[in-house]
Amino acid sequence: MQLYIQRIAEELVQRGHQVTILAARHRLELPRDETINGVHIIRLTAPPIPISRGMVMPAYPYAAYTLIKQHDIVSIHTPMLETALISLLASAAGRKVIPTHHGDLILPKSLSNHVIQGVMFMLYKFMAKRAPRIVAYTDDYADHSYYLQPFREKVQVIYPPITMPKPNPTHVAQLRAEWSVNGSPIIGYAGRFVQEKRPDLLIQALDTINQSYPDARIVFAGAFDIPYENTWETYQPIVQKYQDQLIFLGLKDDMQFMADYFAACDVLALPSDTECFALVQVEAMLCGTPVVMTDTPGGRVPVQLTGMGKLAEPRNPQAIGQAIVDVLDDPQNYHRTREEIEGCFSFKETVDRYEALFMEYARHD
Repeated sequence: MQLYIQRIAEELVQRGHQVTILAARHRLELPRDETINGVHIIRLTAPPIPISRGMVMPAYPYAAYTLIKQHDIVSIHTPMLETALISLLASAAGRKVIPTHHGDLILPKSLSNHVIQGVMFMLYKFMAKRAPRIVAYTDDYADHSYYLQPFREKVQVIYPPITMPKPNPTHVAQLRAEWSVNGSPIIGYAGRFVQEKRPDLLIQALDTINQSYPDARIVFAGAFDIPYENTWETYQPIVQKYQDQLIFLGLKDDMQFMADYFAACDVLALPSDTECFALVQVEAMLCGTPVVMTDTPGGRVPVQLTGMGKLAEPRNPQAIGQAIVDVLDDPQNYHRTREEIEGCFSFKETVDRYEALFMEYARHD
C-alpha cells in the first residue's frame, strides 16, 4: 500500500497538485515533517498503539482535521481503523472523502479477530455511505468483496499504479548462480508470510514439482515473522521438512533489487486464498517472469488479461504444483513483452483517472 500511495502522490505533484500525507512516525529517526519528491509528509510524534494490523494514534484527530481544512479533497486507503473518524472530520470541514479499497480485512479465525473484523467493517460502512465514489482495483474483485458489494453502484475501477525498473542482467545472473542448483528452476514468492497468502500450500506443492524438477528452489521475498500472526511458528514443521529447498530473503524495499529478483525467478507463484489484485504479479511480468496465481476474484485478473501465466485451483497444492510445472515446461507459451504488459496496465492512465476523480469532487472556491 505504501508504494501505491507514493506513486500516485509523486505523480500528482509532478502535475502541479499539492499533496500532503499524514502518517505515524513508526521509526524515531524519521523527521516529523519533511518533503520527499515534492510530497509533504507529516508524521505524528506520539507513539502509536498497535491493534492487530493497525494502530491507534491519539494525536491523529486534531492533526487530520487541521490538514483536511487546508486541502480540497481527502484520499484514504481501506481497510483502516480511522475511516469513520475521517468521514466525520471531512464532513465537518466541508470536504469529500475518496477511499481506495485495497482488500477486505480477513484475519485468522479467533473470537478476538472476529470482533476486530466486525468493528472494522462497521466503521468502513459509516464512511462508505457518505463517500461519493469508492475506488476498486477490478470489477471482478468488487463483484465478490463483502466490503464493496453493498456499495457496488459507487465503485469506480482504477488499475493500481505499477512501475518497475528494468532488471540488471549482471545482478540477475549472480542471483541465479546463488539460488539455483545446477540450473534448477527458481520459484518466487513475493509477499508477507501470512495465513491468507497460503505459503504452506506452495511449500506442499513441492511434492508435485519435485517429480519433474527435484532440485527446484522457492525463494521467499517478504517479511516472514509477522508480529500480528503466528503463521511462521505454525508452519515450522513444513518449513523444516523442505528447508533444503527454501530460501528466505526477508523484506526488500529496494525496487531495483526486486526487479532483479523477479527476473532471476523462472516463475512467480501466489497461492493465496484471497487476493485483491497482487501488484507483484504485474511487477514480475514487467521483468519477464510468468505467474502462477490461484483462481481467486481480483487476483486472477492480471493472468486473465495478459495470458502471461496460469491459474490454479485455490487451496489445492497439487493443482498449484502442476500449474508451476506446466509453466516451467513451456515458458515461451507464457511470455509477453514488457510493452504488452505496460499496455494492459498503463501508469499514466491510472493517474489520469485518479486526477479526474479528485478534481470532480474537490472543493472549488
